[in-house]
Amino acid sequence: MTAAIFRGKRRRAAAAVGAVAFGLVALSACEKPTPLATVTVGSTTVTTEAACYEEGQKLTESALAKCLADESVKTVKVQPGDKVRVGVDPKMADQNWFVVSNGQRQTSQLKQTYTSLDGEQLFVNRMAQRLDKTAMMSVITKDGVWSVKLELDN
Repeated sequence: MTAAIFRGKRRRAAAAVGAVAFGLVALSACEKPTPLATVTVGSTTVTTEAACYEEGQKLTESALAKCLADESVKTVKVQPGDKVRVGVDPKMADQNWFVVSNGQRQTSQLKQTYTSLDGEQLFVNRMAQRLDKTAMMSVITKDGVWSVKLELDN
């Protein structure tokens, strides 16, 4: 009987060691989460992680272009007259940020964690002198890009 108890304790100990080892491997595979950007239109809020993020390192021009081209992002509908509210993590605000919509800069360098934009202006395509039906809006810092797709819902 004591041999059976001893074997049971060994199995439990081996299982515990295996669980701890698995947990350590799983934790080492985790990445540190990126700061978040939040976009609110009316009662709809979307929170997004960075499409690209190199904490503390400046994004290269090619990396920035690649990040801005990523269209696998969340979508928010915008009605004419809506305000688009953008909030950023304080870590992003500390290093300055700005908003771009369809490749056109919409704000100057911002230091606060929040700004409000005229929704319709985000759809204006100045180059083609028209109002687009969709707009890719991005929050840009020196080390990251956060994007959402806006759809004009009229």
